[in-house]
Amino acid sequence: MENNKNFKTKIFRKIRQIPRQDWDAVFPDVLESYDFLASIDDSPFPQFSFSYIMVYDGDTPVGAAPSFTMYFAFDMTVQGMLKKALVIFKRIFPSALDHKVLMCGMPMAQGRIGIAGDHEGAIKAIIAGLEEVAHREKASLLILKDFSKDYAPLFEPFLRQGFAKIESLPSTDMEINFKSFDEYLDTLSPISRSGLRRKFKKANAGIKVDLEIVDSMTDSDISEAHGLYLQTLNKHEGITVEELPEEFFKNVAKNMPDRVKFFLWRINGKMAAFAFCLVSPELFIDYYLGFDYALAYQHQLYFVRFRDMMQWCIGRGIKKYEMGVTGYEAKRRLGFDFIRLYFYIKHLNPFINPIVKLLKPFLEPTRFDPVFKEINKTSA
Repeated sequence: MENNKNFKTKIFRKIRQIPRQDWDAVFPDVLESYDFLASIDDSPFPQFSFSYIMVYDGDTPVGAAPSFTMYFAFDMTVQGMLKKALVIFKRIFPSALDHKVLMCGMPMAQGRIGIAGDHEGAIKAIIAGLEEVAHREKASLLILKDFSKDYAPLFEPFLRQGFAKIESLPSTDMEINFKSFDEYLDTLSPISRSGLRRKFKKANAGIKVDLEIVDSMTDSDISEAHGLYLQTLNKHEGITVEELPEEFFKNVAKNMPDRVKFFLWRINGKMAAFAFCLVSPELFIDYYLGFDYALAYQHQLYFVRFRDMMQWCIGRGIKKYEMGVTGYEAKRRLGFDFIRLYFYIKHLNPFINPIVKLLKPFLEPTRFDPVFKEINKTSA
């Protein structure tokens, strides 16, 4: 596929079809890059169809973007009375709110694309590539998923191409500027600090919780951890795009052996909680968690796991702890900052796209989280 200024857009089904040096030359230096994407490709995600876009200026890579297709229901982004009304509407018109969507980004993680050289030319080439994939996959909507405000200047061409910009659920992170967990506790409000200390005192007085930290898991541990992950996924009331297969944990450990950690908490030999994390010398990403809810509340496992992982980070000089979306009230009390994210949406039917723009206020998931609405008030 040719573009102006000698730009050439190539579309691939698997990340390994792209030379690693080409992808790494333009894609941001993040943990969720080539090997992470290869782990996704190696795992069965039947709800998604993945594509990778590379843009070249001659033989020089100037753009890179991952994407995936899925069925997206508009009622995924709403809660409360509107959600109940849409449930009734879907019973009458089962497929009216469901659309096949091409999303630029990943099912998990913040959205990222790689751009070098002529920014606007490369962006336009990526838009053209995304639209080609969308038409090939018969997708009716094109969405750029969960991009930070840093992308706003780069994405001006998307807005000129008819995209609407909508605020998504924020991610969360924390700078680790303390030498001990007690020093961290001293940075919290008195109410949060005393509440945590009560929880830890109660946990320490109960049955001993054993922690094991490993780079990979046995098949039996993977099965047990995946069961805990599904418990948490099914209990979760927020917006969840992906459901991880067991194979993903095995593949990501194989493909990223120096970047993966599994934290396993056991009570009397039984796995009661787990966390899948990505790590670098500077960054710790608390990615996926799972609990046995017959034990979690009684033993304060949510807070025990956070304490143990924070202590692990402090002991290794890690500078930032990233914890992802949802559960904002607990994360606010723990001292996490909020990273505002946005998605850009366009209906590929030019007659319907103006209607999508009119629906923009109802599509913002931040409208339905009371903690984030309160943050909006205080930051306005």
